[in-house]
Amino acid sequence: MILSIQHGFSYWWTLALSVVAAAFLVRLFILFHDCVHESFLPSKRANTWVGRVLGVLVFTAFDDWRLSHLRHHVSYANLDTRGFGDIWTLTLREYNQSSKLNRWLYRLYRNPVMLLGFGAIFNFLLRNRLPGRKVQHRQRMSVVFTNLAIVGVFLVAALTIGWQTYLLIQLPVIWLAGMGGIWLFYVQHQFEGGYWARRSEWDPLRAAMEGSSFYQLPTILRWFSANIGYHHIHHLNARIPNYRLPECYNDVPAVGAKEPLTLRQSLTAFRLKLWDESQQKMVAFP
Repeated sequence: MILSIQHGFSYWWTLALSVVAAAFLVRLFILFHDCVHESFLPSKRANTWVGRVLGVLVFTAFDDWRLSHLRHHVSYANLDTRGFGDIWTLTLREYNQSSKLNRWLYRLYRNPVMLLGFGAIFNFLLRNRLPGRKVQHRQRMSVVFTNLAIVGVFLVAALTIGWQTYLLIQLPVIWLAGMGGIWLFYVQHQFEGGYWARRSEWDPLRAAMEGSSFYQLPTILRWFSANIGYHHIHHLNARIPNYRLPECYNDVPAVGAKEPLTLRQSLTAFRLKLWDESQQKMVAFP
């Protein structure tokens, strides 16, 4: 990509290469995600430091994101503990009882253009530059050091290839990778049927098996997404590394019986906006 700019090729060639680079960056984020769960490498220390390095590449502070993501794992599909590392989801009753302003904001948030397009830039370039809610000193410093490292990369690039070249490469890559990452996270928990429950009735087994999808992707996309499509297995046991998930799927009949979500079926997921507690399923806007 650097050479395509320096030798004066059409920028369309650079953008075409950015699609491939973004696919690799999505894979790096899943490896970063495995380090968060201490499942990528045998050593806890190795997972932490590899995760911190990968965090600079994916514009996400390791310790800060780790806290919010682990909260997601213990609270996902619980209607009384929403708000940690998940897609903003209202129940149908909550939506009907909301003010016009809140309804408008919710509709704007759930719009595919906003969620994928602007959401990718907002989350990875802006939101991740600040620590999460109710974090401790370690998580705050993680954000500070990650931000300093990103600035360091920018300065080195500016002195070697030029800051214009760096931005012409980095911005489309992080944007496309961000869209891919948000889409994967979206369809892992927002699909036909699904599972949500109030705290008193919440069942972690059902949350994993019914509230997390098995996203059946083509082989090449499964590799670039580091098997994160086996998401129901990941929520059953987050310590299983990504490279063992297909083996687990094939060897354990109970998880192999999970109905897959195909690529074509997943494209209809964006019409699902609200959780209907009476029907126990995701529904579209009224």
